[in-house]
Amino acid sequence: MQFPAFDRTQIPRSHSSRELEGGVLDARSAGITKRQRQLLLKNTPYFKALNSSTVATSVQGDTKWDKLYKTQEERKRLIRDVCAKYKSNSKKTITPHHVSRIFVEDKHKLLYCEVPKTGCSNWKRVLMVLEGFASSVKDIQHNTVHNGNHLRRLDSFDKQGIHKRLNTYTKVLFVREPFERLVSAFRDKFEHPNSYYHPVFGKPIISKYRVNASRAALRTGSGVTFKEFLQYLLDVHKPVGMDIHWDHVNRLCSPCLIDYDFIGKSESMREDANFLLHLTDAPKNLTFPTFKDRHSSEERTTTKITQQYFTQIAPSDRQRAYDFYYMDYLMFNYSKPFKDLY
Repeated sequence: MQFPAFDRTQIPRSHSSRELEGGVLDARSAGITKRQRQLLLKNTPYFKALNSSTVATSVQGDTKWDKLYKTQEERKRLIRDVCAKYKSNSKKTITPHHVSRIFVEDKHKLLYCEVPKTGCSNWKRVLMVLEGFASSVKDIQHNTVHNGNHLRRLDSFDKQGIHKRLNTYTKVLFVREPFERLVSAFRDKFEHPNSYYHPVFGKPIISKYRVNASRAALRTGSGVTFKEFLQYLLDVHKPVGMDIHWDHVNRLCSPCLIDYDFIGKSESMREDANFLLHLTDAPKNLTFPTFKDRHSSEERTTTKITQQYFTQIAPSDRQRAYDFYYMDYLMFNYSKPFKDLY
């Protein structure tokens, strides 16, 4: 269910860094008049899907749906402007590597790029229900979500299959405030028993960054502190490679190369997710699940919790961490998490 295909050949005008960081780009920068926008809406699946809904609204009025649609326009326009200013991917060919994180739902023609720690487990549940593998998201266990191989990745198709789906399916990307996503990943992988992350990441992190580490810590890799984890993240000579749970969105989903139709945010997950399901004509009884199936008794990572973790870190390292995720902050219009950052 594609959104209106505005003229992508028009080169976006350059914006100052202040404009880009603000992310509020008005309709004039799109080069489209109000009348043209109304005509586009009338002839797009978005308009038809909205009007076929049981919710009696109009996209031309100041309604909830119109507001959500305008938010999508602003998010996508900001990404295009940031990419035009900072990236040179326009001439690159999309390879299977670029689409290796994208999951395919053929029935409703959805492509979902997985960004870990942004609700991806529940999004996979939704895709599995849409595809017909289950009748309810509550019936799908966590291990089934990640190890069941029910959903195909886009890179499993041949070249023709990849490009056909990229050109005709709705491409979806959900993001999260970078520091909050990082803390969420640390809490999940290092503050709980984990048979993969402790030996594979914990042992080399403790070995390199902890003075007088105990034999038990070196043997198990358990007990990595957030300060040690951040040292590893910012080290150009990392003792072990990057991981999808804290890698940049730009590397995971290539938003400057792949023109995503829908940009959702964890901070407005329920509203964004249900708007997307509404647009894709999903079953009326299907809503985005809100349950937490791992460490369910533990509080979700919030802005307050994220601040608590980062106050343990020296201001200079906080700045380096912000620089590390700078493109994600800029591209998805997130504010600086600390006032002393520049």
